[in-house]
Order: sequence, then C-alpha cells, then structure tokens
Amino acid sequence: MFLMKRSEINKIIKEMEQLIKENGFHLPPFCNWTPEEWKTKGHEYDEIRDNMLGWDITDYGLGNFDKVGFGLITLRNGNQHNPKYKKVYAEKLLFLRDDMMAPMHFHWIKSEDIINRGGGTLLIKVYNDDGEGGFADTDVLVNSDGRSYYVPAGTMVRLEPGQSITLWPHQYHEFHVVEGSGSVLIGEVSMCNDDNTDNRFYDPIGRFPKIEEDEPAYRLLCFEYPEAQD
Repeated sequence: MFLMKRSEINKIIKEMEQLIKENGFHLPPFCNWTPEEWKTKGHEYDEIRDNMLGWDITDYGLGNFDKVGFGLITLRNGNQHNPKYKKVYAEKLLFLRDDMMAPMHFHWIKSEDIINRGGGTLLIKVYNDDGEGGFADTDVLVNSDGRSYYVPAGTMVRLEPGQSITLWPHQYHEFHVVEGSGSVLIGEVSMCNDDNTDNRFYDPIGRFPKIEEDEPAYRLLCFEYPEAQD
C-alpha cells in the first residue's frame, strides 16, 4: 500500500472546504476543530469518535489521488454495532474533481441516496451483482428523484446539480465526473454507514490511507481522534 503525504491530505481538505463554501453549505463545529482542540474534548463527544464522524480522505491505497480517490465528511451516523446510538441513518458530503473517479463497489447492507449538491456533472456507472461478486449482464433499476426506470448494465447515469440516484445493496456503482464540468460536491443520505465491514470493492483495494507525516495535520481524520482524557 502506498503512503499519502499529510501535506496532500491537508491540501485536499482545504480544497474541499472552499468548494463547500462556494456552494453555501455549512459544516458542523467538529469539522473545524484543530488537532490541538481535539485534545481538550471529553467523553461528551464520544459519538463523534465511536461513529467516525468528520473528515475522511482516501486514495484507496493506490497512491494516485489525482486520478482515484475521494474526499469525504461524515456529518451524522448511527452505529449498527453499538445500541448506545439510536440513529438509523447517516449523511455525508463527498468531493471529486472532474479528472478523478472513485472505484466500483457495492454495500452489503446500506442503501443510499447520492445527490449532486453543486458544481460539475456527476456520472454513476451501475451494474447488478451477479451473486458471486462479479457484474451481472442484466438491466439495472434506477430510482432517481421519483422516477423508476431500467438501464443496461454498465450505463453511466448522469446527475446534474440537484439530481440524485438511490443505490441499493448489491448494486455496484462507480463515480465519475463529466470532463471539464468542474469539481462536484456530492451528498449522501443513507442507512447507518460502516466503512469497515459494509463495502465490497470489485477490485481488492484499501479504504483508509497510511500516512507519511511530512507536515503537521490541519484537521484530524475520522480514525485519528485522541481518546477522551476525562
């Protein structure tokens, strides 16, 4: 697995913050905490730690974020493994430049709506799972903003700003952006999210990056929070 430099992660977060600002979206306070501020946060913020809320930058272990990767923020989330947390839903913001893609995968349990929140034109390539982890040569059901219809396997479903698609368990999907249309701010509204156990990637890849610490962290990622001291 390749290492992501901390300087690259910092740059991506700042780029995503600017795109969020340009689209008039406001982040919850914990997204703006510095690593130093995190050291002062007690057990009253365990929901953030336990449910991996906050920043999540990944190159999927491939070492080429400029082409394959995702900038993500988990804004809210429940927890299928901890009855302490009662939410049955999650929400994310995601970020792709128009020369990037995010790899083909499906979820074993989670269904989700993917929404183009602003910027360029989003493309979602879709397949059905063939039951053995491969692509089925069958038409794929598309549920999009109240419309239900079928498309051939491998179709790129086009989402302009404001449009959305519902993705079901075992429905493969891959993210692209129309070249030249600009970076896209993507929303995700879903069942509880579990990136440790609920992702099935078509090609075996990593999920969370290994980091080369070439400069101080601007924001901590969702798996880096210090334990509460009180």
